[in-house]
Amino acid sequence: MSLVLDPAAQDLLFREARTANTFTDEPVTEEQVQAIYDLVKYGPTAFNQSPLRITLVRSEAARERLVKHMAEGNQPKTATAPLVAILAADNEFHEELPHLFPHFPQAKDVFFAERPAREGAASLNAALQAAYFIIGIRAAGLAAGPMTGLDFAGVQKEFLDADHTPLMVINIGKPAEDAWFPRSPRLEADQVITTV
Repeated sequence: MSLVLDPAAQDLLFREARTANTFTDEPVTEEQVQAIYDLVKYGPTAFNQSPLRITLVRSEAARERLVKHMAEGNQPKTATAPLVAILAADNEFHEELPHLFPHFPQAKDVFFAERPAREGAASLNAALQAAYFIIGIRAAGLAAGPMTGLDFAGVQKEFLDADHTPLMVINIGKPAEDAWFPRSPRLEADQVITTV
């Protein structure tokens, strides 16, 4: 095989990893979340813009406020997961570019002066970072339950502001024994890859 990553790590991150629907009650610590972020922050984004913002929902009061905005099928698992994270795109990410992209600090004004350009870039690049975050959760030996079945406007109003666009909610924790649905099929390489 032409992959350099250890087969056990390949399984942990990809082949055996699944979207979890139930979790044990083992807590997810701040140290685990910090370690996950410290690993995945190195994933590439355009102009190193890093627009992902993560809101950890830990208190019972905040959890209740979030659950009411989740789709009916997502409410029970969000109510009981050890940790829930709201992932959002910061549409004002460009304010950090002089620090994050120091070899061309003018990128802030040259490419991202207009809000529509920022929103498009923030959405795409924060989604990339969300994918890295899911892989980081798996690398920590935890399971992720990412969901987009939610009232986005309600979540934004309840937890964010007009400059932050919610992308998804992720339940995080150790998977329970009944955490998995059967694995769905995937497309094969010849169905996806074209050489020109």
